[in-house]
Amino acid sequence: MAFGLRALAIGLVAGEVSDARTILDLQPFKQVTALAVDAAGARGTATLTNLNPRINTWYLLTLEWEGASGGDYFHLENPAPLHQTLDLDRETGRGLVVRTELAEIPCELWPTRAAAPLERARSTGSSYAPLCDGRLYLRNPSAGYRTMRELVTEFLRDHVWGGEKIIEIVKETLERDANLERSTAKPAAGAPRVAAPGPLPASIEPAERGMRALPEGLGLELELPAHGSLAFGEWYAAKATPDVYVSVVQPGIVSTDVLTSYPDRVRPLDDVESHALVYLVSFDLSALRLGYEVGTEHPRVDWSERVLPQVRVADIPGPDGFDTISPLIATGVVSPIHVSRTVATFTGGFKRYHGAFNSGELAVVNRGSHYGWIEYGVVFSTLEPGLATLVVRDSGRIEMTTWQTGDAANLVGIEHARQNGVPIIEHDPTEGSVPGKLVGNARSGNWSGSVTGERRTVRSGICLQESEAGRFLVYGWFSSVTPSAMARVFQAYRCRYAMQLDMNALEHTYLALYSTDGDAVRAQHLVRGMEEVDRSVGGQSVPRFIGYPDNRDFFYVLRRTEDEP
Repeated sequence: MAFGLRALAIGLVAGEVSDARTILDLQPFKQVTALAVDAAGARGTATLTNLNPRINTWYLLTLEWEGASGGDYFHLENPAPLHQTLDLDRETGRGLVVRTELAEIPCELWPTRAAAPLERARSTGSSYAPLCDGRLYLRNPSAGYRTMRELVTEFLRDHVWGGEKIIEIVKETLERDANLERSTAKPAAGAPRVAAPGPLPASIEPAERGMRALPEGLGLELELPAHGSLAFGEWYAAKATPDVYVSVVQPGIVSTDVLTSYPDRVRPLDDVESHALVYLVSFDLSALRLGYEVGTEHPRVDWSERVLPQVRVADIPGPDGFDTISPLIATGVVSPIHVSRTVATFTGGFKRYHGAFNSGELAVVNRGSHYGWIEYGVVFSTLEPGLATLVVRDSGRIEMTTWQTGDAANLVGIEHARQNGVPIIEHDPTEGSVPGKLVGNARSGNWSGSVTGERRTVRSGICLQESEAGRFLVYGWFSSVTPSAMARVFQAYRCRYAMQLDMNALEHTYLALYSTDGDAVRAQHLVRGMEEVDRSVGGQSVPRFIGYPDNRDFFYVLRRTEDEP
């Protein structure tokens, strides 16, 4: 039985916060309590901040001791937000009380100032250090893993004059179409496959229906017919991972009705992207739900280098008034309470460097329209109007929408959110799936590419499909395409809304499914080359985002539990 905590803070209204001094000043729902404390003669003040009482997951504990400069900050995570809350222990003044519907459990955290459970938990260096017999966790800072490619790219970008231009030249000359996959289509053998329950298939040109392919780069194990090939546009169940389906398509074989629609918004496809393989993975949202975790370094909260000089405010370090998330801690890894039911992970959106506009209408409003995000109800960067936004409500319901002016009032009940550019697909009540108005506008759409304007590269995106069969979150991996090809594919699969995620490399478009093999977690990668991103310890592969902290933000897919809404 749930503790009823979701009803808390329902009456709070999100307010506009301008030029906040720290990330704490950006939180519209936070509740703060303070208490005079005594740790074996050391006196001070303990302050406990519930950063979003309705979500009830993240707390910040601050200890300020007499005679000491500044305070000690501890970012706490509540692993059972539906069933317990945290409060200062007013009887002892030496810790917290974990309050459930049945009991109040004292949790002594600072019996002395130096030798305290809090300090021992911090000294472990673990991303999530248990406290109070595992009733809560201390989030500790750690260095997120980066590939050699990322290390070189960030060094050039941050420390070499003209480094960004060097990066783009490498993309254009050495890495163009580096991840391109093609497959020779073959006629279907035997009787037509009977469609199984699941997401809607793609709308394919009649002459191509039933054509099959053998996608050599696909790394996921599927429930396949004996011949082992896949019919373009159809869905196949993932082996050992219920409620997950996989499909393969080429942009150029979707129906003519789709390919010729909205020519004012979508550019014609070139020959390469028309034949480039696209892998799609869908998640049944009746059985699965989505979470989001910020990486140890990205996305940052400072100014994007792309913003125009006239929208940048010189005397503040970031668009929201700060350039660090301190005193909060980003772990870059799935919480231990979620690992056992994690079905999949996939990389998030752009880094802050590319996460703002330098051209078009969005470049001259809202300080360059930096992409915003929220984790566990905590606003890291303001959600800006006009941007494609994926929202996870505290009920677990996923929404995808273009954020509007005045939507700040809708922050109540948002557990996670991530913005990334402008929409690829929007929903029209009459027309259905409609390409976003900036799909074909490279500069105003901020789609990113090379210095010469080349837009074809490996890209990832996500869409929401709704039908009588249910609601499905669909992840798309596009081996070498422009945003126009992404729009045509998501149109063909009748997505209600779609947005781009990241691009240009396998580590930036990473997706893995997980299954358990005894006590070990086994990862299957969407594309075979993605396993190179995972680390190896003692000859054993350790999955990214689950086994170790990563510098990039990511989404994780969880199997629902009985007590979740």
